[in-house]
Amino acid sequence: MNINLITYAAHFAILCFALGTVICTIRLFKGRSPQDRAWGLDAMYVNAMLLIITLGILFRSSWYYDIALLIALFGFAGTAALAKFLLRGEVIEP
Repeated sequence: MNINLITYAAHFAILCFALGTVICTIRLFKGRSPQDRAWGLDAMYVNAMLLIITLGILFRSSWYYDIALLIALFGFAGTAALAKFLLRGEVIEP
């Protein structure tokens, strides 16, 4: 059984990103303020994106990178909309 160092590092990174996602989920549900919950959501999508990129490295497939790019785009748009909502109370101004 010949497993190289990249495989061990990828498995360790997957474990760390999954643990980070779980911790961010706890912050998302038990946050003291809406800003804490927004930060938890932002960190959760970043951890999910990095988890999918690591899976792409591990399985040597380019599909994972496309999915990670979509998560990054939707996460950025969601964070911007949530920040605007927390700041002004509405997302779309009349």
